[in-house]
Amino acid sequence: MQYDSKLPIYIQVINSIKMDIISGRIKCGQKLPSSRELAVKYTINPNTAARVYQELERESICFTKRGMGTFVTEDEGVIRDIRKQMADEAIVEFLKTIKELGITVEEAISLIKQREDNE
Repeated sequence: MQYDSKLPIYIQVINSIKMDIISGRIKCGQKLPSSRELAVKYTINPNTAARVYQELERESICFTKRGMGTFVTEDEGVIRDIRKQMADEAIVEFLKTIKELGITVEEAISLIKQREDNE
């Protein structure tokens, strides 16, 4: 994974895991890698990996069963909320960028439709 120096690494890893969950690559109730395995997968410090799981648990995205590991929530409402939150964040960033470019929302919608037709 390529890390952006403008954003803390643990947040980037959290966002990557969230994206895997909302896209279905990681399923509700699925066991997540151990902190050590997560550290190896993302080439991060084991303490950073532990912090990732602490934050995900704080957001109710995952939970830990003592002696068994960390699991993704089985609450699909939480997953829907994460999806909406991440979409909202992407939209806010997109709107900020198009406004800086002097593009109206209507022009942006037209550009999006053109791009989609070419895909």
